Amino acid sequence: MSEENILNEELSEDCCSPHHERKSHHSETTKKNLVSRLNRIEGQIRGVKGLIEKDTYCDDVITQISAIQSALNSVSKILLEGHLKGCVLDRIQEGDMEVLDEVLVTVHKLMKK
Repeated sequence: MSEENILNEELSEDCCSPHHERKSHHSETTKKNLVSRLNRIEGQIRGVKGLIEKDTYCDDVITQISAIQSALNSVSKILLEGHLKGCVLDRIQEGDMEVLDEVLVTVHKLMKK
C-alpha cells in the first residue's frame, strides 16, 4: 500500500478541531512507519557519535549527518502531508481560517532548516 493511501486511510474526523483535544490522527500503520524511521535515525545518530569518538575523518561524519537530516525531512513531509489532508482541511471546512496562519508558521519553521 502506498504512503498516500495509508495517509488517506488514517485521517479521522475532527482530529485537530479547536473544539477537541489536539491529538495526532495517524493510523497504527503510519505510527509504526514513523517510529521505525525514527528508530533508524536514532541508530544513525548513535553511529555518528561513534564516528566522532573514533576520530573519523570530518567529511565522512558530515556525510552521515546529511543523511540523518534527509531522513528527518522525510518524517516531516509525512507528518505535514497528513496534517494538511486531515486536520487543516477539516478545520477549513468548519470555517476556521486561523489554521492557515498556524500552517504558515509551521512551514516557515521547516524552511529555516
